[in-house]
Amino acid sequence: MSRKVRIVFEPETENAYNQLLEDVAEERKKGSHNSDDQRLLKSIDYKVELLKMNPMAGIQIERRLIPKVYMHKYDIDNLWKINLVSYWRMLYSIKGDKVEIMCFILDIMDHNRYNKIFGYRKR
Repeated sequence: MSRKVRIVFEPETENAYNQLLEDVAEERKKGSHNSDDQRLLKSIDYKVELLKMNPMAGIQIERRLIPKVYMHKYDIDNLWKINLVSYWRMLYSIKGDKVEIMCFILDIMDHNRYNKIFGYRKR
């Protein structure tokens, strides 16, 4: 028996995703069909579908490298990242039982914000 995989956006991330949906809809009404926002939305949707098939499709971040803010805010002990278009990142955590696996989408961020949160510096 394979377990069902459910994708859940954390509220702040869901709000940002919904705003992106609205922005893309407006762009399409105006005739734009290949903006950065549209490529980002397509990439997010593709990766969400990928996670439904394989929750471990991303790269697991070592526990010692998980930013404390995520551990405390979301009460997690694992964090995964999956790369999106244009160096954007989607961070998620996996929880599961015998019946269901849940992927919690915690954050979607650009490369600069990702570097700042993880303490990476430009050289």
